Amino acid sequence: MKIGDIELNGYAALAPMAGVADRSFRRLCREFGAAYTVSELISSKAVSLNDKKSLGMMNMIESERPVGLQLFGNEPETMATAAISAMQFSPDFVDINMGCPAPKVASNGGGSALMKDPVLAAEIVKAVKDAVSVPVTVKMRAGWDESTINATELAKRCEDAGASVITVHGRTRTQMYAPPVNLDIIKEVKNAVSIPVVGNGDIYTAKDAANMYEYTGCDFVMVGRGAMGSPWIFSQINAWMYEGITIPEPPLSERMRVLIKQSQLTVEDKGESNAMREMRKHAAWYLKGIKGAAKYRNECGQLTSLEQLYELCFRVCKENE
Repeated sequence: MKIGDIELNGYAALAPMAGVADRSFRRLCREFGAAYTVSELISSKAVSLNDKKSLGMMNMIESERPVGLQLFGNEPETMATAAISAMQFSPDFVDINMGCPAPKVASNGGGSALMKDPVLAAEIVKAVKDAVSVPVTVKMRAGWDESTINATELAKRCEDAGASVITVHGRTRTQMYAPPVNLDIIKEVKNAVSIPVVGNGDIYTAKDAANMYEYTGCDFVMVGRGAMGSPWIFSQINAWMYEGITIPEPPLSERMRVLIKQSQLTVEDKGESNAMREMRKHAAWYLKGIKGAAKYRNECGQLTSLEQLYELCFRVCKENE
């Protein structure tokens, strides 16, 4: 698949998860074979007001590329202005969020709330497309709720407005992250548009990715929660899709090595104090499923320094030999 003229290598991308897909995690996932990544969602209104935190989220490094910046909002002019501001950071593409279910986003008309107004959603795509020279992509859900599943209609409108790629999370906003993803709506969107369609939702293993490809006919897949604490999932997906090889889950020592590396990258980017607060949840994800996980997760919630993390990782390995 291509995003505009950008050739992709691999079979899966990292989803733009708020509070998770920061620069350090994007970089790590690229090293494990993610074909591209997308930033955490960024408020177009905040960018238009030159908010320092929002502008800081747009910084990127070469090893992340290809990488897109994801914007949310419900005003075409403001979204276009924010997209123009984003160009100073040279993103490979701009992604428009029409899928975030978080109340603080949707209640203000952004994210998944745009699915209730396909006309406005298409106007936003056109405004952003007219404002920038890079490809514009869209990430959406199946619909707002079960009675208004309209991803196919919205995808057609976005294509007509100039979108280069459509990503569909196969759940409605009201479903949040359960029940199981609806592959049929992804398949329906794929059959309705001529631009590439990326399938998203419930990909936790290489075979989950293969199944989504086979069932929906999608052009690519995007991994969200399945990458949390498991960035090697991209290597596993690529090995299966390229060669039919199953890469087993890494041993505990390797999991701890990767956790430490991610923590070190995050400290470099954000400073130790801020980084370790961010890494508490990541550390808990890396420890999921091991003996004594509940006890270790409690310790993760108290981490304040890299030294503490090193000690925890060493002890986890020693106690689970």
